[in-house]
Formats: sequence, structure tokens, C-alpha cells
Amino acid sequence: MPVTDMASGSSTLQKTLTLYDVYAISTGAMFSSGFFLLPGIAAAETGPSVILAYLVAGILILPSMYSMAELSTAMPKAGGTYYFLDRALGPLAGTVGGLGTWLALVFKSAFALIGMGAYLAIYADVPIKPLAAALTLAFGVLNVVGAKESSLLQRVLVTILVGVLGFYAAQGVLSVSGGQSAVGGAAGEFTPFFTDGARGFLATIGIVFVSYAGLTKVASVAEEVKNPDRNIPLGMGLSLLTATGIYVIGVAIMVAILPATDLHADLTPVYTSGEVFFNWLPYTLGPILIVVAAVAAFASTGNAGIMSASRYPLAMARDRLLPDGFAKIGRFDTPTRSIVVTVGLMLIVIFVLSEEGVAKLASAFQLLIFALLNFAVIVMRESEIPSYAPGYRSPFYPWMQVAGLVIPAFLISEMGTLAIVFTVVVALVGVGWYFYYARNLPREGAIFHLFARLGKQRDDGLDRELQTILEEKGVGHDTAFDRLVAESDVLHLDTPVPYRDVVEDVSVRLAEEYGISTETLCHGFLEGAPYSAVSVSHGAALPYCRLDGITEPKMVMVHCQSGICVDLEDELEELDTSEPVYAFFFLVSPKDDEGEHLRTLATLANRVDEEQFMVEWRAATDEQEVKESLLHHERYLTLHLLSGTSTEEIIDRRVEDLGLPAGVLVALVRRDGQITVPSRHMTLDEGDRVTIIGNPAGINRLYELYRLGEQEGVVR
Repeated sequence: MPVTDMASGSSTLQKTLTLYDVYAISTGAMFSSGFFLLPGIAAAETGPSVILAYLVAGILILPSMYSMAELSTAMPKAGGTYYFLDRALGPLAGTVGGLGTWLALVFKSAFALIGMGAYLAIYADVPIKPLAAALTLAFGVLNVVGAKESSLLQRVLVTILVGVLGFYAAQGVLSVSGGQSAVGGAAGEFTPFFTDGARGFLATIGIVFVSYAGLTKVASVAEEVKNPDRNIPLGMGLSLLTATGIYVIGVAIMVAILPATDLHADLTPVYTSGEVFFNWLPYTLGPILIVVAAVAAFASTGNAGIMSASRYPLAMARDRLLPDGFAKIGRFDTPTRSIVVTVGLMLIVIFVLSEEGVAKLASAFQLLIFALLNFAVIVMRESEIPSYAPGYRSPFYPWMQVAGLVIPAFLISEMGTLAIVFTVVVALVGVGWYFYYARNLPREGAIFHLFARLGKQRDDGLDRELQTILEEKGVGHDTAFDRLVAESDVLHLDTPVPYRDVVEDVSVRLAEEYGISTETLCHGFLEGAPYSAVSVSHGAALPYCRLDGITEPKMVMVHCQSGICVDLEDELEELDTSEPVYAFFFLVSPKDDEGEHLRTLATLANRVDEEQFMVEWRAATDEQEVKESLLHHERYLTLHLLSGTSTEEIIDRRVEDLGLPAGVLVALVRRDGQITVPSRHMTLDEGDRVTIIGNPAGINRLYELYRLGEQEGVVR
């Protein structure tokens, strides 16, 4: 089932995409017209230096790739570019960037599918536009059925594509080293290297630069990526290495194999060059492989385009920049309405618009977005929002981002007046929609946090939202959080006591665990408490400290049965004590793991903010109930082991022999009034109260197994 998005009230998408899916989406989005159609056109602009142009373009995309990776690991949410610009620069910039990028992806994906006709026409007379429309509908249905199914197709297409192109590159290098060339003209002419001087070379870089733009498409599906902190930057990096290598080697082969006049006029240069050195394969198998690779490239671009583009209306609708219907998740856990509208717009593009030029115009807007994304990283870093904790940080900050601002601006200037006018028109449409539909949104971007340093406006809601994202990023580590809760000490207080006494008592308990001095812990909590305490309301506070030399976090929970249990007015003037404080969560974390520390704080903060939490906390009468109140109901199950109930089969069995589902474990056992964290060798007795924690699917399976007609012994 979809999971409710706490920030927006809509549903989040399931995390199904792996490292190879990230690689496949990025790689598949780069290989289409950029390799199979563009090299001849680009070579006509600058001659043999087109090889260098592809290499330079691959280097120039690095600032945007690094910035996109940082933003994606800090805010892995659907909509990618839109979400980053909205949260960094505000909803106006988000509206312009979201609508513009959505349109750009629709244009480029539609024309990629049209581009398949140039290669398919080699063997069959097919109607290009009806074929492109049929493929659009097919990929649309596949994306509706599920991201997992769509990503599986993407894997297959990219595996075929990279395999054939690797074979093409290897065979081509052997042929060039042997002096093989096309029939009918002199090939391998590398002089003059720059046929139109520096200006022609720079213009060519602008043309081929957009061949790498697909690299960042994966950001729009970052919400669905498992372990985004690792998989997104690594997948993008591997994809860029693959693309740059094949682009440079492949284009060099074309220049070396084909006569210049033939190459400049050829719209299928990969096929033509392949005919030359694949002639040793039987039954024209070599050229057929090239056509198969081309079809896989265009198809993967179209499929990845629909997957990526459809997440933009979803994300914008979540933020009320588009009608709410776009935010609905369908029965297959995919944004069905958003996919349908995206496919419909692609069909309009295919049948109504010209087949030439529009994709290039959309590329100019994409360059503008790249510049804004680099600026967004600067804003997020300089805003110093505590919960901005990317799992990957761009190197060479801020110079990398400054370069990422300058490069797109220069390349846009080289693309001509029409491209600039188109970019301005798209931006004005976005501005118009914002002021017509969404100008009164009570939300601002991180740029106001930057202004706050100058005494201006800021939006504290963004920090809370980033805390929620940190919690969502840690979904794969929820069991670790549950275990932290299960292994925590609980201190019960019935009367108000000085805060310093509480800190000392907690520090003594933790000092025994860590083998460090009580004074070190006291100092850490007293230094950190003012900030932590005011960061959580609703009758709870989160003092914490981070220490060197420890490997895992520990927590002590202070349960205040009577209301205001700690008098802080004399200790910490900064803390608002206008409402009763019922709960303190003293957290100690390793200093070298900031991301996990922030995720733990975010999980605690979001749990405390839930409406029912404090009711359950105050109603708790023992240590087990205190801990269970902090766990989400779908993530734990309590079994009271009694004969004659469904739990009877567990009695007299060891923990390790229970056969629990994957991702589920026994966290607590209460026996004779004593709470213990059991070992796997512990034998369960009749009368034990057992708390089991784990992923919701596993917990639900156990609940279904042991409830058996609402029998006594199961607590949910």
C-alpha cells in the first residue's frame, strides 16, 4: 500500500529502484539522438574536433551532476528539479522550473520515439508518427502498472544498448588501427582539426552538451530509489563514465572510418560505419545489431522520459501548484493521472508539432535549469538549515557551483536568438500560472533562511519538512531505530526535579554503557540541550550530544508521569516552559555519522508531533508501554503468551526458533515485572509479554497469523 506523506497528506511512492536502475535510467536517457543521429551534424560544424567537443561536454556536465547528486540525497522526493528549486528558491521558481522541465522532458521523449523511425526505415517502411504514438501508449501503460516493471524494461534495454555499443567500440578500434575505411572516399582525415575555428568548436560543444542532459533525469524518481545516499551519486557517476567513453570512442571511429562529406550528411552514422567493419559477420548481423541498439536507445529514452516527466505534476500537485488530482497514487502505487496527462501531451507533440527544432529549443531551457540547480546548492548550503544533510556533498564547493552557473549561460548564448526567446516564453508561462493559481501559498524557499542571516524573512516550516525527509530516507533503517528504542533505559519521575540532576542521573547511566566520564556527558547535554529542547514541542524535548570514539547511538528516556517533571527556568532560560513537559529523550550519537544522527532526531520529532503520541505516552504504566508508545503501530506487535490462545505455540520455544519473517525481531520480553532485551537463545515462558518490532509487512503477517478471531493474547 502507498505510504502517507506527512508533509503533504498525499501518498509517497514505494522504494523499488536499485543502483542498476539508477544507472539504467541515466544511461538510457543519454543514448538516443546524441549518439545515433547527432555526430554527423556536429561534425559538419567543427570537423574532426567533434571528438574533443564530446569529451569537453562530458566534463562540463560535472558541476550539474554533482549538484544534482547532492540535492537528490538531501531531498529524495518525486519531481526532482521542481522540488529542489521550490525548496531552495521558493514556489515561484519551483513553478517555472517544474512546468518548464516537464515540457522539456515531454518534447525530448516524444522526439526520441520519433527518431526511431530513421533507423527502422533502413529495414522496413514504417509510418513514423503512428509508430511513435503506439510506443508512447505502450510505455505509458507500463509506467502505470508499476515503476518496478518499467525499470525492469529499462534494465533490459540499457543492457542490450551498452553491450552492443561496447562491441561496436571494440571492433571499431581494431578496424581503425588496421587502416580500414569506407568505400568511395578518403577517410581518417584529421586535419584541419578545427574546420571553423574556436567559434565553431564552442558552438558544437553547446550542440552536443545536451546529449548528456539525460544524466540527471533520475533525480525526478529519487523518492523511489533504495539507499539514495549511495545509489544516486554512484549510479550517475558510472553512467557518465559509460556515456563519455562510448561517445568519444564511437565518434572517433566514425570520423576515422567515414569520409568527411559522407559523415556530415549522414543521419545514421553509427549504422553506416558499422557496415564497414562488421562485414565479417554473417547475414548482415553487424548492421542489424546497430539497428537493435538504436531502437533500444530511443525506446529507453522514451520510457525513462515518461517515468521522469510524470513525477513533476505529482510533486507540484502535492504542493498545491497543480490540481490535487495529479497527486493521487493509483492501485499500482504509481501516479496514474500524472502519467496519463504526460502521455497525452506527448501524443499531441508527436502529431501536431514539427519534427525538427523543438527538442533543441527545449534543451535551451534545460541549460537554464542546470544553472538554477547549481545556484540552489549554494542557497541550501549558505542558508545553514540544520536538517539539510545530504548523503553526498559536491566537491570543490562553491567553485564547482560557480562553474555550473557560468557554463550553461555561455552555452545558451551560443544557441541563437530563437532558443533564448523560447526559454523566456516558457518561463513567463510558469510565472503566469503561479500568479493565477498558487500565489498565496504559505511556503517559502531556503533562500529566506539565507536572508535571515541578514535580518530578513525565513520559513521555519522548511526545516520541519526536511526533518520529515530525513526520516523517510531512513525507512530502510527503521528497524535500527526500533532497536535503539527497545534497548534504551527508561527513567521514571513523579515529581519535579532540577534539570541538572536529571542530566547527571542520565549521564551516569550512559557513562557505564560507553565507559567514558560522567562529566563529559553532562557537558555535552548541557551545551546541546537549549537547541534540542526548543526544536520539539508538544510536551517533549530532545537533549543530545555527539561524541568521538563511540560506534553506536544510545538513548535514555525520561518518563514524567505527573506533568511538569523538570524545572528548567533557572537552568536554561531559552527553553519555553509555558506547557508541561512529559518526555525527555537523551540521545548520544557518534560524531562521525551526522546523517544517521539527524535521521534519528527527525524520527523522534515526527513521532512526538503525532496527535496520539502524548496520549499513549502519558497512559504508559511501565517500561514496555513507554517504549511501545514511541514505536509506530504498524511496526510493532505485542503478544501475551497464554495457553489456549493463538500464542500457545510460541511458549517454551527459543527466540531463534520462532521463524519470524525477514526484517522482524523480538525486541522486549516482560517476565515477572522485569523488562529484558532477549538474546536469540532465550526461551519464552507462559505469561511473558513479548514486543516484536520490524517492517510493516512482516508485522502484519504476524498479526494475521496470531489474531485468529480476535483471541486474547494479541495487542496491536
